[in-house]
Amino acid sequence: MNVEIELKIGQNIRNIREKQNMTQESLAAKLQLNGCDITRSAVAKIEVGQRHLYPDEILLIKEILNTTFESIFYGDDKKTP
Repeated sequence: MNVEIELKIGQNIRNIREKQNMTQESLAAKLQLNGCDITRSAVAKIEVGQRHLYPDEILLIKEILNTTFESIFYGDDKKTP
């Protein structure tokens, strides 16, 4: 995957998470409770584009953050990453 795209997706996830006043630790815990083996450190790496996202993680993040795929992939501006 393109590094710039991964960075943009990570930034989008961080923005959505922060708007909901959720910590990385809280997001990681909710992912773990839903069967996703992930740490706070892994969430931090995703947000800075240093770790790939798996499809099941994207689905769970979307559900936990109560957001859309468009917001995750394109952000608020709806432009391609």
